[in-house]
Amino acid sequence: MKTIIENIHMANPTPYSDLNEVLRELVESVQAVLMDNFLGAYLQGSFAVGDFDRHSDVDFIIAIQEELSQEQVQALQSMHARIYALNWSWAQHLEGSYFPKHLLKDFTQRGTPLWYIDNGSQSIERSMHDNTILVRRVVQAYGIALLGPDPATLVDPIPVDALRQEMLESMNNWGNNILADPQIINNRFYQTFAVLHYCRVLHDMHTGVPGSKRAGSEWAKANLEPSWIGLIDCAWYGRPSPEISVRQPANPDDLKSTVEFIQYIMGLVVK
Repeated sequence: MKTIIENIHMANPTPYSDLNEVLRELVESVQAVLMDNFLGAYLQGSFAVGDFDRHSDVDFIIAIQEELSQEQVQALQSMHARIYALNWSWAQHLEGSYFPKHLLKDFTQRGTPLWYIDNGSQSIERSMHDNTILVRRVVQAYGIALLGPDPATLVDPIPVDALRQEMLESMNNWGNNILADPQIINNRFYQTFAVLHYCRVLHDMHTGVPGSKRAGSEWAKANLEPSWIGLIDCAWYGRPSPEISVRQPANPDDLKSTVEFIQYIMGLVVK
């Protein structure tokens, strides 16, 4: 395990020494469980595309040779519970998936459930959350290798049109669900997340390049109607302490404005 520790330490994958310690422990532990099934570990999300801060969650993928065995799943459940209990706050904000290499390589295989750990969770479950074209594109273009081969070699070329189409589908699917029942985002976390998510998706559709929530919010404030600036700023400054905000109801006025904002953006895309 000494080589793993030295490689991660030398890479300094983030500016935060405490997060680097958590990532070192994560990768060392995952490789110890998976052994020959381990292919690589990579940061994606905001730590890959930039504009992260101490309130960002830590998105990662573990590339694996083949699907996890039941024994490996059980061992990883215990491992993630142990990582979560570490005395660093970053350990409670890891979010990522175990990606078999044949699925990771082929973007047309999106949508298949992967073993996934959510931000704030102590255990892995099956989810399609990361099996998207967007995650593949971020890993391919910006992924930070904690250990393993160059991430650009793990994913086939992705057409920009395919990325934009997925973003459009995601925007419409979630947006229609929210418009049908705004209560699904009626807590401070999801209300603010929805605003920043739609800013980012609209930015990414316009540029054809994956960006961060910060880049999306700044782009939206500069390019959308000025009346939305207050809502976007409130959403940005509402990001800290998601473990608390997810248990608090959204401000009714902010929830109403968020629904109107989503309607507005979906209308722009249709036009």
